[in-house]
Amino acid sequence: MRILIVEDEVHLAEALTQILKKQNYSVDAVHDGRSGLDYAQSGIYDLLLLDIMMPEMDGITVLKKLRSGGISTPVIMLTARGEITDMVTGLDYGADDYIAKPFSSEELMARIRAALRRKGEVIPDDTLKLGDIELNTANLRLSVKGKEMKLNLKENELLELLILRRQAVTSKEQIIEKLWGFDSEAEHNNVEVYISFLRKKLTFLNSEVRINTIRNVGYVLEVTR
Repeated sequence: MRILIVEDEVHLAEALTQILKKQNYSVDAVHDGRSGLDYAQSGIYDLLLLDIMMPEMDGITVLKKLRSGGISTPVIMLTARGEITDMVTGLDYGADDYIAKPFSSEELMARIRAALRRKGEVIPDDTLKLGDIELNTANLRLSVKGKEMKLNLKENELLELLILRRQAVTSKEQIIEKLWGFDSEAEHNNVEVYISFLRKKLTFLNSEVRINTIRNVGYVLEVTR
């Protein structure tokens, strides 16, 4: 899962980034509303943490532009205590939740999990299933009929993406944007390396799930039995 933090308090954004990375989320952070809008419009994020009071463009305006542009990514608004009007306005314009500063890391994580569950992409125990495989996205473990292997973070993110998009072909460009970010220097061979790693692990576990290459298009998971 990739999360975008849009927060002009740099120290807070850095602290949030570290908290989320420890929970195995991929995180990008920007510090003004206009940059936040540009990043969010890429569509590569699973959730946005969006501050209300920011330079260049406030969070409510960012939210309105995203929703009017068809971006349905879950949004949790970050507000100062007492900004009741802003909280209500944010919810009216399509925010999924809000959290008032200061807040605990436990409360933040609970609200993030709840927002992602409402989106329908993560089940409560952090386990994704397809065919005979089970992927625990919290502890990075892939299991098949009781036999399991530890994945590295990128392998975990890639398999998670392919499972969530199991009914669609996923291009190398989409994988790069999701796993490394749209402004990264990652190339197609980076994707090919991790696809190869995953294929070897699925084969070692004797899984019925295969990663198929659709020539000049991308990759898709197939259950072969």
